[in-house]
Amino acid sequence: MSASISSEKMSPAEVRATVGLAGVYGLRMLGLFIILPVFAFYAEDLPGGDNYTLVGIALGAYGLTQAVLQIPFGWLSDQIGRKPVIYLGLILFVMGSFIASMAIDIYWVILGRIIQGAGAISAAVMALAADLTREEHRTKAMATIGMTIGTVFALSLIAAPILNQWIGVPGIFAMTGILALMAMVVVKKVIPDPQISRFHSDTEASPSSFAGVLRNTQLLRLNYGIFALHATLMALWLVVPLTLRQAGMAANDHWQIYLPVLILSIVFIIPVIIYSEKKAKLKPVFIASITLLLIGQISLAATSDSIWGTAIALLVFFTAFNLLEASLPSLISKIAPVGAKGTAIGIYSSTQFLGAFAGASLGGHLFGAYGSSALYTFCGSLLILWIVCAITMKAPAAVRSRMYSVHEMGADQSEELSRQLAAIPGVNEVLVLVNERVAYLKVDMQGFDEEQVIKLLKEET
Repeated sequence: MSASISSEKMSPAEVRATVGLAGVYGLRMLGLFIILPVFAFYAEDLPGGDNYTLVGIALGAYGLTQAVLQIPFGWLSDQIGRKPVIYLGLILFVMGSFIASMAIDIYWVILGRIIQGAGAISAAVMALAADLTREEHRTKAMATIGMTIGTVFALSLIAAPILNQWIGVPGIFAMTGILALMAMVVVKKVIPDPQISRFHSDTEASPSSFAGVLRNTQLLRLNYGIFALHATLMALWLVVPLTLRQAGMAANDHWQIYLPVLILSIVFIIPVIIYSEKKAKLKPVFIASITLLLIGQISLAATSDSIWGTAIALLVFFTAFNLLEASLPSLISKIAPVGAKGTAIGIYSSTQFLGAFAGASLGGHLFGAYGSSALYTFCGSLLILWIVCAITMKAPAAVRSRMYSVHEMGADQSEELSRQLAAIPGVNEVLVLVNERVAYLKVDMQGFDEEQVIKLLKEET
């Protein structure tokens, strides 16, 4: 069926699948994020918690196993099915959560966090979403699932200090384990079983595309960027909560800073995102955002003795952070070849989690051995190098990706269809994959005539 015949709205089954998978994804990410604002306090009373290298490893250990296993879990879901892999990942997450909740020292927390991260279901969730949504609605489904990361991160910062007051960090770990058990029920009862499960180039990593993606210097710049962004974020969580407490704010009241900071940062970035997309100013806005992130990080170091100073510095930092977190996936989609988008996103996501591990563990070592100034210097160095990478990056083309389902055809027909699609005004790249029955297009933001594409695909049916 071509895109022209399909309903403009998502079907009830597609909506249910998208919402259900977003919930599962979000519950798992909540378990990984929610201890960030309070773990430094908990570790003070934990045997081994006076070693900040170990504290940093405990905070970021999930990132290492997540980075290593995310793509293999996606491949495994191609072999044994999406839901079995998601169940396996959630079971591992439950085990890790309960091990961490019963930890008698920092080493058991590290083990629990490693097992939590081993439940690397992100790629399998995205693949299942692709199985359960039509091509013309897949971008909306992926965006909905992706938005849960930002939402859950914000919720974690606000809820963690309050929950810490009620149930403590062990209780938070246990709560996330229970939520993961509930997520398994959602997978079973809410999310439909796919009628057909197959490989999707736009959401899954292909071994044949790895070499090309890893040789692409523009994508490598973005991969370094997400590494530096999350390394800096995780490192700062070792000192920011302690800074606020030393400035006179009780640990359980820190949400009073995080809540307005996050709300205002989101309000500030919306017009910037609209401007950068409509005016094709992605590169200058991107460079300015990294620079603002560096300013926020420097301001955190300079205002550590002031609650208001730290709050303003956090607002600057999170405004830039949220803007970059929203911009980087869009840049990946614009730069990656149409047939290797899933591979590019898979490598990008793995690099993000690797950055979380590196930032927390190295930041913890530097903080424990040399003090907060060494940690801030480490973060600043990462961001300065990122600014250099961004300045030397080619300005991304003002393009967007489009997918259209196509009927079964032979190689000669697909080549002819590719030629005809490439001749349509505004089409920059075309890839027709017969085995996936889909046409991938990269098209101009302005001047693309989608009606011609729909008409051509309708004639081909």
